[in-house]
Amino acid sequence: MILYNRLWRTMKEKGISQYKLIKDYGIDKAQLHRLRKNMIVKTIILNNLCRILDCQIQDIMEYVPDDEIKTTSK
Repeated sequence: MILYNRLWRTMKEKGISQYKLIKDYGIDKAQLHRLRKNMIVKTIILNNLCRILDCQIQDIMEYVPDDEIKTTSK
């Protein structure tokens, strides 16, 4: 599963809020919702976030095998 937990940490480090992403950079609220819920997002969104945050993709997302998620949630 792809998790976007790193995105929120990177945003905090860079001093960029969700509000700023929406108002100043035109990131759609629905896309932020999808990121919060670790749902599928378009790669253009990930590209834009990397550009806005001046970071690498691994600063936004990480891959965790599904079986690891299931064992940690029990």
